Amino acid sequence: MQRVLGIDPGLRVTGYGAVALRDGALEPELVEAGVIRLDGRQSIEARLQQLHEELTGIIEELAPDCLAVEKLYAHYRHPRTAILMAHARGVILLCAQQFRLTLAHLPSTEVKKAVTGYGHASKQQVQQAVASQLRLEQPPQPPDVADAIAIALTHGRRIAIARL
Repeated sequence: MQRVLGIDPGLRVTGYGAVALRDGALEPELVEAGVIRLDGRQSIEARLQQLHEELTGIIEELAPDCLAVEKLYAHYRHPRTAILMAHARGVILLCAQQFRLTLAHLPSTEVKKAVTGYGHASKQQVQQAVASQLRLEQPPQPPDVADAIAIALTHGRRIAIARL
């Protein structure tokens, strides 16, 4: 069995979702999902430290084999957002390295296309698709959780196909 931890980086809310891929299975199963909530009133340094500490605890508890994270992209109208997100993403990459986890970088459009069939799907469409595919009673909340699960599912399916 192989476990994939998907991460949707953020400086206020970082979503995570872990899936397990059983030997011979094509479809991953949800293990756990949630969010790391960071205090926006704190300095960026304090939030990054909190992110590192909480993600370290999640990795220790869930013992993933690999970590999949959304690739960083920048919209020309919001370059500051990309710069700030890069800080959170850097902490996530550091955690992966500290635990010697295999790392996968996935573009958001590829993840959205993999779970919804459309690379520019809305947050609600991703939430609905994840809920449907995993047979959840309710869509994951907040959307950051659904995004993280979608990242983990996409990479888990890649692994399953590669094993064929």
